[in-house]
Amino acid sequence: MSKVVFPVLGLLILAAGCGSVNQASTGTTSGAGGGAGGAGGTTGSSTGSGGSPGPEYSVTFGPVKIAPGSENTQCMVLRLGNPSAFHVGKIHNLLSGGSHHLIVYRTNDTEEKLTPFDCQPFADTLKPEKGTPLMITQKHEETLSFPKGVAVSLDANQMIRLEMHFVNPSSEEEEVKATSTFISMPDSEFKDEAGFLFLGNPDINIEPHSSETLGPVFMKLPSQVNGVKFFGITGHTHQWGTNVKVAVTDSKNGTDKPIYDVPDWSWSEPATVYQDPPFEVPSGGGFRFSCSWNNTSDKSVKFGESANDEMCFFWAYYYPSKGAFVCAHTDQVPGGFDLCCPGPALCDQIFP
Repeated sequence: MSKVVFPVLGLLILAAGCGSVNQASTGTTSGAGGGAGGAGGTTGSSTGSGGSPGPEYSVTFGPVKIAPGSENTQCMVLRLGNPSAFHVGKIHNLLSGGSHHLIVYRTNDTEEKLTPFDCQPFADTLKPEKGTPLMITQKHEETLSFPKGVAVSLDANQMIRLEMHFVNPSSEEEEVKATSTFISMPDSEFKDEAGFLFLGNPDINIEPHSSETLGPVFMKLPSQVNGVKFFGITGHTHQWGTNVKVAVTDSKNGTDKPIYDVPDWSWSEPATVYQDPPFEVPSGGGFRFSCSWNNTSDKSVKFGESANDEMCFFWAYYYPSKGAFVCAHTDQVPGGFDLCCPGPALCDQIFP
C-alpha cells in the first residue's frame, strides 16, 4: 500500500508549483489602517463579526519579477507589527495578475525572511508546532468573514508567512504582489477559534480534447473534527476545471445535502460559499465531492502541483478549531484509502 499512498499523498501536499527562481524585492508591513475591505465577490451570506471594525494590520509579498514562461512557489515571513494580541474577525487578500494562489499562515518563526525564497507548499500544515494555515485565496480580491463570535487569535508582533504560487505564461516579464490584511474584532465578542480543513482526490487522468468528471467521491469526516460547525467552502481546480461540487451526507450510501454548487463556477475566481447557519456533519458521515474538467490541450492531464497539471480539492473553514488538516481519498489502493494529516503514524512516515 505504501508504494502507492506515499507518492500520491506526497503530491497532494505539494499543492502549488515549483519552477524557476526569480529575482525578488523585499516585503513590507503596515500598521493600523493599512488594509482594505470589501466582499471580494464571495457568494452566500455570513454573519461576520459584530460591532465596529477595529485596527487593521497588513503584510505584503513582493513585488516579484517573473521571467517569461516561468512558474514557482515562494514564501516570505513577515512580522505583522501588532503591538498586542488581538482577535481577527476578517482577513482581506489582494492579489495582482500572475498570482495563481496565496496561502496565509500564522507561524511560530522568530525571524523575518524579507526576501522571497523557494518553499514547499503546505508542508508545515502537518507540523502544528510550526504554524497554521489561515486562508487560501485564488481570487484577485477576497475577504474571509468569520461568523459572529468566531475569530483567529494572533499574538503580539505575530509572524505571518505568505506563500505565493505564481506563473507567467506570457513572453514578457511580469510583476506579482499580494497583500493580506487582518481586521480585528472586539475581544468581548470572541467565543470560538476558527479552524481549517483541506480535502481532495489526486486520481485525475484527463485525455486530450476531452471532458471528464471525477466522482462523486465519498470521504468520511476525520474523527479529529467530529462535531464542529462548518461555515465556508471553496472549490479548487486548475485551468481546465469547469466545476466543483460538494455535498454533506450521513454515510457512504446516504442521502446528499448540497453545500457547494455554484452556477457558472470559475476556476480562476472560485466562489467561497458561506453557510448561515453553519452546518455539522452527521456522526459517521462525511463529504461527497466531484470535479469536472474540459481539457482542450493536445496532452493528457494528470494530478500535479504545476498550473499545467490538475487538482480536485475544496477547503473548508470551521469552528471550534481542532487544528488544520490536509486530507485525501484515493482509489489507487484496492477498496479505496483515506488519510488525514497530521494524526496517524503514516503521516510522520510520509512527512518526517
